[in-house]
Amino acid sequence: MRSTNAVGDRPGGRGSQVMTGLRLRGRDREMAAVREALDAVRGGRGACVVVEGAAGVGKSRLLAELDEMARRSGFDVVSVRADELDQYAAGAALQSALQSSGGSERAAAATDDQRLWLLDGITDALEDRAQRAPVAVLVDDAQWADPATLLVLRTLPRRLAASRILWVLAVRSETERPTVARVREDLERLGARWLTLGPLPQQELQHIAADVLGAKPSPGLARLLRGVAGNPFLAIELVRAFADADTVKVEAGVASLLHDGIPVGFRRSVAARLDRLPEDAVRLLQIGSVLGREFDLGTAARMLGRQAGSLLSGVEAALNAGLLSGDGPRLAFRHDLMRQAVHENLAPAVLTALHREAADILRGIGARSAEVAWHVVMSGGPVDDDAVTTLTTTVRELSSSAPDAAADLAQQIAGPLPPYDRRRIALLTDAAEYLGRTRRVHQALDLVDATLSDRLEPLQEARLRLVAAEIHQAAGDDAAAMTHLQQALALPGLPADLRVRLLKTKATGHVYLGDITAAEKTDIGLVEASYRSKDPAVVVSAMVFQSQTFFYRGRLAGALELAEKATARAGMESGALHLRPPRIPALWLATVLTATDRLADTERVLREGQREAEALGLGWSLPHWHASRACALFELGALDDAAVEAESSLMVADELEITQPTPQARSVLALVEIRRGDLAKARDHLRAVEAGSGTSTQRYGLWVSLARACLADAEGREAAAAAALGASFTDAEPARLLAMPPSHWPGIVRMALRGEDPSIARAVSGALRTLAEQQDSQQIIGTVRAHVDGLLHSDRGALASAVTGYRSSGRRLALAAACEDLGDLVAESGDITSAIPYFDEAGELAAASGALRDHERIMWRLRQFGVRTGAPRHHTTGAPGWESLTESERKLIPLVVDGLTNRAIADRLYVSVHTVNTHMKHIFTKLGINTRVELTRLAIEQGGIADRAR
Repeated sequence: MRSTNAVGDRPGGRGSQVMTGLRLRGRDREMAAVREALDAVRGGRGACVVVEGAAGVGKSRLLAELDEMARRSGFDVVSVRADELDQYAAGAALQSALQSSGGSERAAAATDDQRLWLLDGITDALEDRAQRAPVAVLVDDAQWADPATLLVLRTLPRRLAASRILWVLAVRSETERPTVARVREDLERLGARWLTLGPLPQQELQHIAADVLGAKPSPGLARLLRGVAGNPFLAIELVRAFADADTVKVEAGVASLLHDGIPVGFRRSVAARLDRLPEDAVRLLQIGSVLGREFDLGTAARMLGRQAGSLLSGVEAALNAGLLSGDGPRLAFRHDLMRQAVHENLAPAVLTALHREAADILRGIGARSAEVAWHVVMSGGPVDDDAVTTLTTTVRELSSSAPDAAADLAQQIAGPLPPYDRRRIALLTDAAEYLGRTRRVHQALDLVDATLSDRLEPLQEARLRLVAAEIHQAAGDDAAAMTHLQQALALPGLPADLRVRLLKTKATGHVYLGDITAAEKTDIGLVEASYRSKDPAVVVSAMVFQSQTFFYRGRLAGALELAEKATARAGMESGALHLRPPRIPALWLATVLTATDRLADTERVLREGQREAEALGLGWSLPHWHASRACALFELGALDDAAVEAESSLMVADELEITQPTPQARSVLALVEIRRGDLAKARDHLRAVEAGSGTSTQRYGLWVSLARACLADAEGREAAAAAALGASFTDAEPARLLAMPPSHWPGIVRMALRGEDPSIARAVSGALRTLAEQQDSQQIIGTVRAHVDGLLHSDRGALASAVTGYRSSGRRLALAAACEDLGDLVAESGDITSAIPYFDEAGELAAASGALRDHERIMWRLRQFGVRTGAPRHHTTGAPGWESLTESERKLIPLVVDGLTNRAIADRLYVSVHTVNTHMKHIFTKLGINTRVELTRLAIEQGGIADRAR
């Protein structure tokens, strides 16, 4: 794919004269639609147009017309055209066209998954351009676009819908490429305008013939035009075929044929034109058709066994015949239909040999591996070690930006190889790993099963089972992962490094499953050996693992110390930054901090770690950062911001096709909606968990169980709430309890008691007793224990102690709950006067947190006591309008008015750009607008709203 300037690329040199000055015929409706799209973008709203049709029907011509029109209207035009060879290319042509910065390139080189880096880099570049002028992004022949560009086209039109950007794709209607079909589906859901270019009417074809010949076609010529089936390019070529053969006579303004000997079929027409060329030109065109639509003259000369200078006469003839264009740095067929016609006139055996030879020559001169790979595929598959090596390199280069395409290519390469060929097994193992990074997890596991059915060597089987285990762990199915790990570890003769990886993954799996004893048994000698490693990632991973075992044993101070050391070590060692969640040190540190007296530090740790991961393009980790921030913000009682982070987690996971954090993020959203009082939305989130996550609920099963229990409790189904908790919280060991932040623990006891299942309440109390008995116990543990004891034993003193403890903890919702519980107990004793202040404080805290349902319940209690109550000051979920905006949303408005992009706003506020994206979406929804232009206008009309937001 190459960046183009459609005006500059429009034919103006030799070989292209026929197009110069030709009018665009028969596309008035389509051009009117394009003008509407340009007007919409000028007005501040993004738009997307898909131009679809058969080859030669005029898609490129329409884009060229649009390019000129957009430039005349003041648009900044970014135009790229794909080539058939781009289908296996790594990187994105759009990124090259936008000239990404060197800093981004360094970041991309540091990670094996560049998808987020790619999307964010192109987003930033386009947003920056759109601030200065409306932008038109034109992609021609999108059916051949590189996989990374297709990812951009699937994702960014939705992300940048509020920016002044027009996206226009031209695509062949008959394409069968699955990734292109997904682009079409996503753009259709987004509401893209679809322009299908059908055959032109006969009258328009006659107008085109008149434009080419300078005279009206005779009835005989008009009859022949019916044979092109309404295809304007074929019509032009047919007319040119007559003109070039001097068989057209113009008299009295009418062009007529001297005889009917010109072939009607396009391929025969091109062949006839080749027959009139010198042999050098014919051979050049044939070799060029093998090399691609654009080709290097030096490479063609090598294939012909000639010096480039000796081909100049052939080049001259091909240019003069209008078959090639020489306007760019490489020779190019004037239309791909011409290349195809020449290519298809070669015998299949000849094509196979020429593509194979092209692959060898291109490999020898260091051409792009994607280009070599295309020729190997076209030759019918790999035939030697060099070909397989080249294709494997292509697969691995492609995997960082398009893992699904890399997996497909790996399987395609493996197909012709013998069943037990080690190269085949390695390729299929890689394919499974790459599929595991996408939503195609089930296909990845099916591929693992199919490959395991072959008789594999122990080393091959162990590596494949490790990949399967990591896929299962990423999907949250830790039990299935353990099965693969146990079978792999039973295999003989495994190298020490592979065995250590298997054991580390197994130990982590035990932690995920809450079996800390098994994790510690797996650890025999493993941590000690890891500390001696020269690999910083191994050392940091060992520190995190030790911290995890300390944490789930209730040794919180020791866990915190190790987590901080691991985070500090990772900050000094770049290699440690690429550990997978939750072994990312800062992510784990945040989890530990949330359960300690240093909750306030959690936000700083998450914010810094998230922005570093974002800057380095560690896209696979971003959903986890957002989900962790959502949990921490919920613990702080900032429900609106918690919901934004959970939504951002889902958004990034959707863009990158990551599924693991979805149950946790959905559960947080369900809990937020329950506290807000929107039970219908809470049900929707829990249904989405059940429909989309499968076994991935296992890892976050406690979150899902808690959300289900809270929903049942809110609906008045107390027994169902207790039952939902029963499978998860009956263990008196602290490990299960510590998987949830402390403010949730008293709620579990409260629901269990309401559902008449005291065993759950006693189990939670027992786990808290164990935690409190630790020498390094945190104050928050004692506070929560007092709260739980107060609920269990109706102990006013314990609840009063909990209220006092929560006041310094920063946990607003926990304090509100303790105040309400204490108020209930005091009121039950008949001392209404003493109870009212507790309810007042609980109501204020609930309102400040955004817990409107809690606030309404508390206000109802106060009214029962004869206290007059008002509406909550915090109101962000009611009728749309300025008053419904949250404090965080209001902070964005003056920055938008000042013209800052989302990236610049994120940098100013020191938050993630994805958080800003979600806030902007909420602002638009609440104000009933679609663009930043409308927001700026409304802010100015509001009179001071932007200043008040500051």
